[in-house]
Amino acid sequence: MSDGFDRAPGAGRGRSRGLGRGGGGPEGGGFPNGAGPAERARHQPPPQPKAPGFLQPPPLRQPRTAPPPGAQCEVPVSPQRPSRPGALPEQTRPLRAPPSSQDKIPQQNSESAVAKPQVVVAPVLMSKLSVNAPEFYPSGYSSNYTESYEDGCEDYPTLSEYVQDFLNHLTEQPGSFETEIEQFAETLNGCVTTDDALQELVELIYQQATSIPNFSYMGARLCNYLSHHLTISPQSGNFRQLLLQRCRTEYEVKDQAAKGDEVTRKRFHAFVLFLGELYLNLEIKGTNGQVTRADILQVGLRELLNALFSNPMDDNLICAVKLLKLTGSVLEDAWKEKGKMDMEEIIQRIENVVLDANCSRDVKQMLLKLVELRSSNWGRVHATSTYREATPENDPNYFMNEPTFYTSDGVPFTAADPDYQEKYQELLEREDFFPDYEENGTDLSGAGDPYLDDIDDEMDPEIEEAYEKFCLESERKRKQ
Repeated sequence: MSDGFDRAPGAGRGRSRGLGRGGGGPEGGGFPNGAGPAERARHQPPPQPKAPGFLQPPPLRQPRTAPPPGAQCEVPVSPQRPSRPGALPEQTRPLRAPPSSQDKIPQQNSESAVAKPQVVVAPVLMSKLSVNAPEFYPSGYSSNYTESYEDGCEDYPTLSEYVQDFLNHLTEQPGSFETEIEQFAETLNGCVTTDDALQELVELIYQQATSIPNFSYMGARLCNYLSHHLTISPQSGNFRQLLLQRCRTEYEVKDQAAKGDEVTRKRFHAFVLFLGELYLNLEIKGTNGQVTRADILQVGLRELLNALFSNPMDDNLICAVKLLKLTGSVLEDAWKEKGKMDMEEIIQRIENVVLDANCSRDVKQMLLKLVELRSSNWGRVHATSTYREATPENDPNYFMNEPTFYTSDGVPFTAADPDYQEKYQELLEREDFFPDYEENGTDLSGAGDPYLDDIDDEMDPEIEEAYEKFCLESERKRKQ
């Protein structure tokens, strides 16, 4: 028990490392219990100089007389100090340097070698921009579209390739319709000279409009333009008649298409939406010059809606919703002019589909939103009465744009005030005291401002010289 209390804390707990502090046994360089300082000093090994390769941390500030970069520097050796009791000699102690110590030494030397600030002269970049540079075109842009169309269809092996190339161009760049449609129509007038060529043209446009969903609107605009500008009119019919005949061919199989497979229904839906765009964009000029829509398309759209609602599958109902959002307001206005209640019947049929059909929840929600849209007059805002019909009694905004006047006391008044006439007459009488001035204070008496009259209109010599230089330089550049 006494031996355990006399033992120093941690003695004999070297755990076979041999580096304990005064610890336990000859292997660890320890001393027996109770060894005094004198005996410790007698058994202490003589101090040994440190190995020359031992790395010391760098000083806080590099000396001013630092060696140049790349020079081998000797690591300073610290003064000898006595080793701890039980520690290994310095010669046998493993030297461990940080992994990046060798990488840091050249960096330290290079940093210390900077004695004077070096002035770095940035290279002068010569610009290659020029006012005579060719026009820039983004990548993927083909500038030969307009050139090929201006050259006509002679550069194409067949008419169909020329037309298909133009249709693809309109699909990719619909904004070029306004600038290139006139030249395209003139070229067709020179190339489309037979009945077969006109039939081929109609088929190409119809296939493009029904196979590419984003081209249905552009295809309807193209059909409307060509129907008015193509001069060929064979015995089989002009462009518009052949187009309506082609649409009728697809219209006659509407019931079978609405019940067909997914591919057939998808092609049928594209035809329905294209017919809706045709109804909105195809203009027919009457004998008196008035522009109307094709009534035959109005009847066709009504029957197409019946076919879609008779087969209440999700894709059929979605197509019907798209068609009504596109043409619902125009159809309802046209039916109301004729005294028909077709839109009421369609809305009633939609409500029956929502209650009875086994369609998905999202489709039912779309149908309900469509009914709500129709109840708000298809999202249209009621137009206010015209200016001639507007009166203070029927138009609350009648006095909105009227000017505001002020009395002599600074009280504002408008035409909506009951005593407007009296206040306005008082204002006119008050202005009679200043007959030579307008409301903004401009003098109308004819006499000029004395201060302005004294101002000389001549320029200073320096300004005049600069102006002459400017005129000469502008004239020289204009002649170049």
